Amino acid sequence: MKLLPFLISTLPFLGSGSGHPTPIVSDTHHQITYHGLERNNIEVFLGIPYGQNTGGPARFKPPTKHVPPAGSRVNATAYGPSCPQLGEWAPPLLLANITHMSEDCLNLNVARPKGTRAGERLPVMVFIHGGGLFKGDNHDPTILPDRLVRESVENGSPVVHVALNYRLGVFGFARSDALKAEKAENNGLRDQRLALEWVRDNIAHFGGNPDEVTVFGQSSGGLSVSLQLMAYGATKPVPFHQAIAQSQMLEPGIAGNYTLQATQMVADHVGCNTTALSSPATITCLRNLDTRTLLDASLATYSETLHLGEIWLPTVDGDFIPAKPSTLLRTGRFANVTTMIGWCQDDTTVFTDPAIQTEADVRAFFSLYIPALSESNMDKLLSLYPPAEFTPPSTPSPSPNILSTQFFRAARIFRDILMTCPPLAYGSHLSAAGNDVYLYNWNQTILAPILEQVIPGTAGWGPIHTSEFAYMFGNLERYDTNGFVFEPTGADYDLVKRGTRSWANFAATGRPGAVGRETFQGFGKGFDGEGGEDVFVYVVGGEREGLTAVDGEGATEEMRRQRLRERCAFLNGGEVVEQFEF
Repeated sequence: MKLLPFLISTLPFLGSGSGHPTPIVSDTHHQITYHGLERNNIEVFLGIPYGQNTGGPARFKPPTKHVPPAGSRVNATAYGPSCPQLGEWAPPLLLANITHMSEDCLNLNVARPKGTRAGERLPVMVFIHGGGLFKGDNHDPTILPDRLVRESVENGSPVVHVALNYRLGVFGFARSDALKAEKAENNGLRDQRLALEWVRDNIAHFGGNPDEVTVFGQSSGGLSVSLQLMAYGATKPVPFHQAIAQSQMLEPGIAGNYTLQATQMVADHVGCNTTALSSPATITCLRNLDTRTLLDASLATYSETLHLGEIWLPTVDGDFIPAKPSTLLRTGRFANVTTMIGWCQDDTTVFTDPAIQTEADVRAFFSLYIPALSESNMDKLLSLYPPAEFTPPSTPSPSPNILSTQFFRAARIFRDILMTCPPLAYGSHLSAAGNDVYLYNWNQTILAPILEQVIPGTAGWGPIHTSEFAYMFGNLERYDTNGFVFEPTGADYDLVKRGTRSWANFAATGRPGAVGRETFQGFGKGFDGEGGEDVFVYVVGGEREGLTAVDGEGATEEMRRQRLRERCAFLNGGEVVEQFEF
């Protein structure tokens, strides 16, 4: 989904960082040294290659491990290139301009507490960025880990942080029978797996513990986390031990043909489809194009009318994803790890068409996103969300709220379809398999005043997608830019402490909260009772932070009104999931 204009270049790009290039890490076995930087009282090692160049004849092929020659000195003092995407050749849709792009982009960054040495075996957190699988990189200003690492130290649970790049769009998710025959679909996910294997094999040199790795991601990064859990149908051990999925775990359309159509459109646009998309000759033609020509073709053929723009999706390839995700979930073919799963209270308002005014508009919007949904199920879906429950909130905005009741209704339906109900189903299966699962609903944001200044009348959007970044990464001050009103309260600064420290504490202990420390207090498991029928969600931030049941006597009124059990029972039902195509 395209981010709306308020996200376009609102934050300054942070380059490779300032500081003294003092930290050095040695891999004595391979006689390799990594030379990094001290920055913000932590140590960082930037742009470390983990995979070889994916351009030229390696395009559309699974990644291969990068091994520096013995005796190498790896200069890790500057960020590596981002993978080809929207950026230099199109308006950037993330919070920083992406201008340095290359198909030689499989690199990662390591951040650790100052003074960390090999052998300390600190817990490791590996972040997979979001961006719809067609944009994003490992050093956007909003996801930099400096404050998270510092707060982990101050709270007595120090962690090492890793952030990775992976191939995007047509470069990472092209689909055809010819690629399937090569076991060369889902290459973006295969890149992620290779990076996780690099962490397993190398992080001890940086003071991390390869036996205590938490993989986490947000948006399509959260989807990636869930698919890494399901990789190869869990027939191979995963190179991590815990997981956090933020604002997404599954995606309607993975079992559909949207990515096949997107690949077809690119091939047609550049004249490569002279026989058939399934032909190896078509893939050879696409491999022979220069990077810019292929990227421009993918931008020229991108359309938000096809599946609301969610067209570069993972594919059921019979290998990395051996069956539909819903089937893998139902049959227990996933890694068994402790997991934290969550969403933002108003996660998808930013992705919902603000022009929605009528019931017909709502139907049209969801018909684009889930075209296989039957009319009877569409009727049932809409009946579960009566318009009267979605009165636009009153705001202190100087301009009138431009968002309608039907807009807020559609936004909540969208949130539950994409961000809330599939994760609840996923968590239920993980719990039933004996894993601890923690659920959260993020209910605080610093973004509302920025939204209102850029798009007047939208302050009622609420805690939107990415709202947690300011707090769990501790990057609150990065939103003080471009002359926007920046008025954080004491509650915002307090939540930075609890957010960063709870994420690090989960990595260190398998629990987001710790008694006597500045973490989320009372954050219990999400599923309890015989068969896990009782469901509990921790509401983060806002006036009533704490654990609540989703319904019944233990539920707050605010949570009860969301009717999650009833609505998710429908949305997670077998027939509806089949029509959602995942």
